[in-house]
Amino acid sequence: MWPFVGYTGSMKNGATTANTTLQHLVDLREILRYVPQYRDKAFVIAFDGAIVEHDNFRNLLLDIALLRSLRVGVTLVHGAGHQIGKLALETGKKPSNIDGTGVTDAETLQLALTAANRVTHEVLEGLSATDLRGACSNAIVAHPAGILQGVDHLHSGRVERVDADLLRALLDNEIVPVIPPLGSDGEGATYRLNSDAVAVDVANALQAVKLIYLTTMPGIKLRRPDQSETLIRQLTVDEADVLLKKNRTDLVGSSLSKLTSAVKALRGGVPRVHIIDGTVEEGLLAEVFSNEGIGTLVHNNEYQAIRKAQKKDARGIHHLIKQSVENEELLPRTRAEIERQIDHYYVFEVDGNLAACIALHPFLDQNQAEMACVCVSAKHENQGIGGRLMQFIEEQARLAGAKELFCLSTQAVNYFVKKGHFQLGTPDDLPPVRRQRYDASGRRSQVLKKGL
Repeated sequence: MWPFVGYTGSMKNGATTANTTLQHLVDLREILRYVPQYRDKAFVIAFDGAIVEHDNFRNLLLDIALLRSLRVGVTLVHGAGHQIGKLALETGKKPSNIDGTGVTDAETLQLALTAANRVTHEVLEGLSATDLRGACSNAIVAHPAGILQGVDHLHSGRVERVDADLLRALLDNEIVPVIPPLGSDGEGATYRLNSDAVAVDVANALQAVKLIYLTTMPGIKLRRPDQSETLIRQLTVDEADVLLKKNRTDLVGSSLSKLTSAVKALRGGVPRVHIIDGTVEEGLLAEVFSNEGIGTLVHNNEYQAIRKAQKKDARGIHHLIKQSVENEELLPRTRAEIERQIDHYYVFEVDGNLAACIALHPFLDQNQAEMACVCVSAKHENQGIGGRLMQFIEEQARLAGAKELFCLSTQAVNYFVKKGHFQLGTPDDLPPVRRQRYDASGRRSQVLKKGL
């Protein structure tokens, strides 16, 4: 199943058919651009138990079949908390813990064994239906979690070792490993594990290039002071650490567990962790094969080489934007002006060289922020850098408390609409101070805006 943007109306003429075909080709090119990066690499895809029972699960397996056809080595790790809860209701038993992070008594362990094995079987059935071979193994060696803060966690465990050689052997033979939230020790004892944590250890052991969490939430969500919730689209591992320390209680739903696991995976060497809504059709492919994605990306700091500009960068920024200023694509800025506002600028480096820049000007009294001075050097065009910078600035504006991002453009309106998902606005949408400068410039730029 290719992540095509299909036409939903009736195709009444050849023009409509041609437009739809063109869109398919565009999407196909987008996919093919990523294929060389992922070929013969390992992905670990972890999904909550609730995803297995959702109508979209069969579509997810088709997407996984596509990844396998592109020679991506996919390992699946599944949870079973949803099924344990349901089984407990059916049997009238009261589980001591659902997700494997607390105390697991003997009765709960039996519930976990039954539920997890049932989910594993459903996953293997689904793989068979998509012509994929799958296998569940004893690759997870566990030991007791022990006594934590004075409490014996009984049958809860921790991963002691992942038999990576066994998993690689399965992958080399085009077999998809399926890993339940269970592990056993050398004496045959079984322990209940947290599937998020298992996925981290498996991803690190396989040196995976991606760890993807499929959950029933759109990604990492943060509760604002006014109790509204916002989706965080992108974080560095350091930003995630800060969020976990300062805003831990403001993380919504399973965001705490997923973000904690993401940081652990990144510290262990996994370059990128994605947290996405597994109920969205073609969401997995959209996340993997596009710059924008659909959920939250947490990445190591070197992933995009984006950093805050320093005073020493003013000269480079001024040189970078010179041609765009001459082409009247950007508003003229002197080097002194850039230096005065250097705290508003960010730069993108490639091998230590300045490749692009962008600025974020806050107007927080009006809950707005301006994205400005978006410029990519000619030799680094068409590499997705502009899109990454826009995503980055959008997240910075959101974290700063802005609820609307706007920008001005004379020649790149279509780019901002199609790539940045901005909407056309009017000068009346600008903050008063910015409106004054807009009128004084006489450029009559198109105003574009986007809710955060």
